[in-house]
Amino acid sequence: MNLSEELIWRGFQAETTVKDPAELDTRVVKKFYWGADPSADSLTIGNLAAAMMCACFVRHGYEPTLLVGGATGQIGDPKENGERELKSLDEVEHNKKCIAEQMRRIFRQDEIRVVDNYDWFKEMKYLEFLREVGKAFSMTQLLDRQFVQNRIGEGGSGISYAEFSYTLIQGYDFLHLYRKYGIDLQLCGADQFGNCASGIHLIKRLEGASADAWSTPLIIDPVTGRKFGKSEGNAIWLSAERTSIFDFYQFWLNQTDEAVEYLLKIYTLLEKPEVERLMAEQKEHPEQRVAQKALAKGATEVVHGAKAAEAVINLSERLFAGNLGELVEDEIVEFGEYLAKGKKGEGLVEILVETGLCASKSEARKLITAGAISVNGTKVTEDLPVGQVAILKRGKNKFAVVI
Repeated sequence: MNLSEELIWRGFQAETTVKDPAELDTRVVKKFYWGADPSADSLTIGNLAAAMMCACFVRHGYEPTLLVGGATGQIGDPKENGERELKSLDEVEHNKKCIAEQMRRIFRQDEIRVVDNYDWFKEMKYLEFLREVGKAFSMTQLLDRQFVQNRIGEGGSGISYAEFSYTLIQGYDFLHLYRKYGIDLQLCGADQFGNCASGIHLIKRLEGASADAWSTPLIIDPVTGRKFGKSEGNAIWLSAERTSIFDFYQFWLNQTDEAVEYLLKIYTLLEKPEVERLMAEQKEHPEQRVAQKALAKGATEVVHGAKAAEAVINLSERLFAGNLGELVEDEIVEFGEYLAKGKKGEGLVEILVETGLCASKSEARKLITAGAISVNGTKVTEDLPVGQVAILKRGKNKFAVVI
């Protein structure tokens, strides 16, 4: 399967300037860039979908460049409904390093070119930017953008000049990378296509050259209809510190039969014959959930590696086998690499909130009173300090360790 065929089969095709996908197979310059907003120290599974599309290009011989927006991250990509909180330079630098490391794992490359647009914007003078970039755009072009219409129209929250200018900054990024590295293709999620178009416009206007953008659809939860991403309140993070490896694995394992084939294509490296085989077996024996198991294993391998995936599969079998009271201290400590961790000696309510087993202290107290929390397999009904290494369990399938 060539690149264009794989992109279409996996569903990595939305709006694009490429007239025929087959052009990607024979493109003379096989370089692309993809940008990440360093508003957090981790990507989410929403970002992961676009990253998996990028990895598909890499597998077919394209040279990647990851742009982590130290400059744009100080402004924030405009939202539909309001201004983003500005990040400090130190926060942006930390987040940039964390995201770059995640992308190296996903691309399966020890080294990839990582650039920061702060490096070329920090010395740029305002008048210089207006003369070169601002003069290349008409206000009509910018006001026609959908996010601007939503923000300045009736009932909109308004928009600052900083966020209004964001598309010009991102457009200049594309121009800069074209000039310096000869990159003439930008990959993105569908929500970023308008910003990519700004870069294409600048390259054509100022360099007399052509460039392209290829976008992938935003991933929508087939059950809830919500977007996969950190702004939707249902974030699953790639960082094990934010979403434990166990919870990451369980998220995919609990996907519905209706969604699993769609997600297998996007979030795993399984090829078409294997996906077809899994879905045939799933149809014949849905109770065995072979497709969900393959999805959970494959997605965990992509993000955390094969060793972690195998370990969390074994851990799941141990935890759901019951007999938590028979686990020895060394085993529980070992589980701490894959489960959310609380600190020994703290109160149970505090630990439940700290590990994410409960969203609030009031919820924790209610669940304790209802007998929905156990410590090392024994139900507890009051908030007491947890003074020993322990496995906490909420309900049937949520776990954490206390170390």
